[in-house]
Amino acid sequence: MRGACRFFLRHGTVEMDALATSLAISRATLYRVVHSRDRLLGDVLWDLGEQVLTRARAASSAAGTATGVDGVLDVTRRFCTMLLRAEPFRCFLRTEPKTATRVLFTPAGGVHTRAVAAQQEILLDAARRDGLTLPGDPAHLAYLYVRIIESSLYAELLTGQQPDLPLAERTIRSLLTPYDGLR
Repeated sequence: MRGACRFFLRHGTVEMDALATSLAISRATLYRVVHSRDRLLGDVLWDLGEQVLTRARAASSAAGTATGVDGVLDVTRRFCTMLLRAEPFRCFLRTEPKTATRVLFTPAGGVHTRAVAAQQEILLDAARRDGLTLPGDPAHLAYLYVRIIESSLYAELLTGQQPDLPLAERTIRSLLTPYDGLR
């Protein structure tokens, strides 16, 4: 895994033959261990993404000013900014859009499922720590939250448009704000 992450950071992809050679193992051994390129890419993207998420959460916590919905959105804003600045990741999206779509959004790579679980943890943490009232089931809210962020973060990949994170933030704010009926 560490070797695959290093390879991805250097090349913006994981080329199985070259990775096997760099690890001094056969291609067959590599596939026996990782099962598929999509699964390995998913694991690499999740590992690197989780590192970025950890840094975003730490930076948001260190700033200490945002709580509740604002705190949740602050973590997301920091995460998205760091991810959009990561050249290996941008290179992967540009050069392998079909693979990126498969790995990021389907069970083939497992990234989406892990992102939803991480977002659910963030929401539950904000509920415990800040008293954020979640207006629905945390698992469903996390799923919708991640889909909204994905639609903006990967807008170039999905629609050819530029990411619109402020639109995603407004949408998420309405998702996380309890509905109190007509006024």
